[in-house]
Amino acid sequence: MDRAAESPDTFDLTVIGGGLAGSEAAWQAAEAGCRVRLVEMKPRRFSPAHKSPFLGELVCSNSLRSDAPDSAVGLLKEELRRAGSLVMAAADRTRVPAGKALAVDRNRFAAEITAALEAHPRVEIVRDEATALPDTGWVIVATGPLTSDALAAELRARIGTGYLHFYDAIAPIVLGESLDRTVVFAASRYQEGGGDYLNCPMDEAAYRRFVEALLAAEKVPLRDFERAAYFEGCLPIEVMAERGPETLRFGPMKPVGLVDPRTGRTPHAVVQLRREDLEGTLWNMVGFQTKLKWHEQERVFRMIPGLERAEFVRLGSIHRNTFVCAPRVLTPALRLRADPRIFLAGQLSGVEGYVESTAMGLLAGRNAARLARGLPGL
Repeated sequence: MDRAAESPDTFDLTVIGGGLAGSEAAWQAAEAGCRVRLVEMKPRRFSPAHKSPFLGELVCSNSLRSDAPDSAVGLLKEELRRAGSLVMAAADRTRVPAGKALAVDRNRFAAEITAALEAHPRVEIVRDEATALPDTGWVIVATGPLTSDALAAELRARIGTGYLHFYDAIAPIVLGESLDRTVVFAASRYQEGGGDYLNCPMDEAAYRRFVEALLAAEKVPLRDFERAAYFEGCLPIEVMAERGPETLRFGPMKPVGLVDPRTGRTPHAVVQLRREDLEGTLWNMVGFQTKLKWHEQERVFRMIPGLERAEFVRLGSIHRNTFVCAPRVLTPALRLRADPRIFLAGQLSGVEGYVESTAMGLLAGRNAARLARGLPGL
């Protein structure tokens, strides 16, 4: 669609993008009494990383990280719950065992968010691509780090400056029935929880062979003009391996707190798998985000004990994440300095993480709703 909101006077607010931030923003504004138009391009068009037609799709991990109230992200979750967050309510209803972390069944999670917004009497969902911003009315842009070229160009023209970026990667998912359960064992670190993770133990020789193969494997190259700027909290596993042969043992493959029941000892290294669904049909390779070519992922990752015959239902990939320099282009209320009727929310606004994006959506939605009703912003 040429303009994201036709007849904007029939709506109090237009939200562009139906990810976590956009869904939360639309929900908060609607709950505050606003008539909301939520524009989402799926399933008409998908980004390189999106696969599901649902709103609130989790592209990378299915984990929302720690749920412990004495951690920063755990405390933020609790604040969101008390503020009536749609995303947190869906996460709590679709959680899967993951120790101290809050992990969800990603399909059920997104389906819950979609159903709630579809049923809301003050939300209209438009399944079309927004290639331009509305000329009038309050607008929240929550199109995420994979914002389409056309919309990114219009935003850039309005803010008068370029974007920042980093490269993010996705970890593979394996079919549970293809795992060798004589090798893989269920356990949580330090015996905390109910053995929520599956663990693939490695001795020193197997670990050395794996690291050597990982370093030698073919990677997807960046284009000549692209700089390899990665988010340190989600580094591709091969990039971590390049930092030293022991790096992985002190990162995603750390064995501390785990005992192999076959030997009664702590393995030299461990690859952990976290369930993707409540039934345990699918398992995510924790911390194994990668930019290896697909055939190389299958070859190298099948060197891991217990994964020799693994069937991969999703292979890892890499994508570019775009965001703005928030202090320069946004007010503390997430409004564009160049056009204060427009808000940015979610990762596009410069935060990183599912929970943080949700929080920005909540803030933008509540602020926009207040302004639309003639009240001062927060």
